[in-house]
Amino acid sequence: MKKAEIISIGDELLIGQVINTNAVWMASELSAIGIPTLRITTVGDDSDEITDSMRAAVSRANLILITGGLGPTRDDITKSALCRFFNVSLRFDEPTYARVRELLRSRRYLVLDSQRSQAMVPENARLIPNQVGTAPGMWFENEERIFVIMPGVPFEMKEMMQNWILPELKERFRGDVIIHRTVLTTGAGESMISQRIESWELALPSHIRLAYLPQPGLIRLRLSGSGNDAGVLSAEMCEQVDQLKELIPELIFGYDDDTLEGVIGRTLSERQQTLATAESCTGGYIAHLITSVPGSSRYYTGSIVSYANSIKEQELGVLPGSLLKFGAVSEEVVREMAEGIRIRFGTDYAIATSGIAGPDGGTPEKPVGTVWIAVASARGTTTRRFFFNDERLRFIRRTALAALDMLRKEIGKE
Repeated sequence: MKKAEIISIGDELLIGQVINTNAVWMASELSAIGIPTLRITTVGDDSDEITDSMRAAVSRANLILITGGLGPTRDDITKSALCRFFNVSLRFDEPTYARVRELLRSRRYLVLDSQRSQAMVPENARLIPNQVGTAPGMWFENEERIFVIMPGVPFEMKEMMQNWILPELKERFRGDVIIHRTVLTTGAGESMISQRIESWELALPSHIRLAYLPQPGLIRLRLSGSGNDAGVLSAEMCEQVDQLKELIPELIFGYDDDTLEGVIGRTLSERQQTLATAESCTGGYIAHLITSVPGSSRYYTGSIVSYANSIKEQELGVLPGSLLKFGAVSEEVVREMAEGIRIRFGTDYAIATSGIAGPDGGTPEKPVGTVWIAVASARGTTTRRFFFNDERLRFIRRTALAALDMLRKEIGKE
């Protein structure tokens, strides 16, 4: 079975100036054709580091993908490191240089002397055309190992992978099928979920693995299965997901690329129902999530961000006595906010939030992290108190997701 390692080259990756999206994308594409990635290594623009990482990679993997350092400037040293590793010299490739000149002239750029270096390639390299840039990719085969070197510019790398490299890898290496299924949950942490699904997890067959992937407000449960028959494996994965649904049905809101706001949007659209939001501590973030879904205008009417108490009174109809007696962060006020916006906007559902995001503003009775959420509908209003003692932006996101999940469950009562 082929096993891959990815080496990403560039000082900009190590200092945090650029996020390494290339490696994530490549690993995903390799997995889709049955080639697992064992390791992702990032090194700077240093010849010794590059060659050391290549030597280490060949001890673990038989397919090594490398990106970065193929440009025309002095800090682009990948080709010289490749020559050291393979003990070869550079040669000038006239067809590559002709294509570089043609590309630059078509873009009305000057053809500089430094561009000639783009056509200098290691002697033992099989060249991969770059249809959208100047640096060609390179394919090496050495002692039953394959090295593929590509530019670090994402759209150049992806063009090579999609049109040249992945098709050849699929043709040459027909390994096991790898299938991933992701179950999306909210409303419980890792420990609670792990406890509830422990017997199921322990009974998983050896060729199916489970990973917990947490983020603020969500836990993604990723099942990864491998086998030599795609149909059999797919059916087996579906069966495992069905078993999981029976164990934690109220926590699961979607699968794979679903989002909570997208799932809610589909349901509201199918039922021809509408939604409005009244936000205080979330500052419009719930509205942002909802309107990020294409077609949300069919079911989402709008929002009032009532940060000030005067706006809660004037625009949402919150009673001054409620604010005075219970405070803005209270069950009574958030209920009145939700019911007020639902009546004003004439919607089937409404969400309201009011809380203390911090870092200051808390009291012993209502510490930072306290939040009340309400969901109003024709059946009545549901309220719930949460405590998200987290950094301000994570507090806002967790509150927004909790509010959407309350709405999801309210819709599900019909």
